[in-house]
Amino acid sequence: MFTRAITRRPSEEMVDGLTTVNRGKPDFYLALRQHDAYCQVLTHLGLDVTVLPAEPGYPDCCFVEDTAIVCDQVAAITPLSAPSRQGEQQSIEPVLAQFKPVARIPPSVRLEGGDVLQVENEVYVGLSDRTNHDGFTALKTVLEPHGYRLKAMACCPSLHFKTDVNYIGNQTLLVSPCCNELDALTHFNRIVVEDDEAYARNCLYVNGTVIVPEGFPETLAKVRGTGVETVVLNVSEFEKIDGGLTCLSLRF
Repeated sequence: MFTRAITRRPSEEMVDGLTTVNRGKPDFYLALRQHDAYCQVLTHLGLDVTVLPAEPGYPDCCFVEDTAIVCDQVAAITPLSAPSRQGEQQSIEPVLAQFKPVARIPPSVRLEGGDVLQVENEVYVGLSDRTNHDGFTALKTVLEPHGYRLKAMACCPSLHFKTDVNYIGNQTLLVSPCCNELDALTHFNRIVVEDDEAYARNCLYVNGTVIVPEGFPETLAKVRGTGVETVVLNVSEFEKIDGGLTCLSLRF
């Protein structure tokens, strides 16, 4: 069960955030309202939500998930890979240090939280353009002494591992067709989300409820078919800059 979350307000520069899609620039004021709704849902699901102020100069600062990997015993601060994002982690560290011992991943490696999927004490680390094997090894050094088992995963050609694979409770994953047959995942129940609803693979499981992005009816039906409670949330402005539901918070 999660009890806390850390989020960060979008900065006005989010309209120039990194993106691989062509859906136009975000509406900043609509993004603020969507972010408020996101935080309200987390609060409704029982989390004490810390909302940090925007960081001027960092267009992607609202995507706090990439800045750290937070487990029960420790928070690992990541170096971030994109040059425009380096520095975001510095203001996250003192906030996390209020709740957890903090370890720093060396800046010489690549590692981002969007490539790290935790399911109880199993930690799946996708090797992508943002996370390399040295980053996996560094995280393994931090987490293994606390009883976590880490597995390096070949990534599909996506921004992050959690662009393709996410846990929704009941030993069930949402997966892309590309990741469906990964050997390390075959012991899970797997729901394939086709490319026409690819964005909806990034659902967020919180305390028995799955938050599903609005506008993806087939994925919503599949998630509801597992019997889990669902909440539908419009995050259209974050989709325009490659941000999903998991990206917008650190949960612990």
